Amino acid sequence: VQLQAYGGGLVQPGESLRLSCAATGFTKGYYAIGWFRQAPGKEREKISCISSRDGSAVYADSVSGRFTISRDNAKNTVYLQLNSLNPEDTAVYYCAATMVVSGCRAFSYEYDYWGQGTLVTVSS
Repeated sequence: VQLQAYGGGLVQPGESLRLSCAATGFTKGYYAIGWFRQAPGKEREKISCISSRDGSAVYADSVSGRFTISRDNAKNTVYLQLNSLNPEDTAVYYCAATMVVSGCRAFSYEYDYWGQGTLVTVSS
């Protein structure tokens, strides 16, 4: 399984970005895709996850109401729409996959496959 995250960039506070996570190599079964981020000097934070089985999604409190995760199974791609960005959202954003029958997994160590990360910088 290979994941490629892209779509990061430099934006001003209040602006939006859409991140994409393209996945290849999945075998049969259900996978959940999670988005994580890591800011300089901080621990990696799980911010959202979407189940492949039913499309159910979860969000961290820090992004709930601003970020939206979605998936296009035909394209094997998961998206993360980032709205109302603020400087505290500056981080490297990673997508990761884990095989799970339903729902998502809570912790980063439970995810088996990781993309390379894409940098989001929010600054005026």
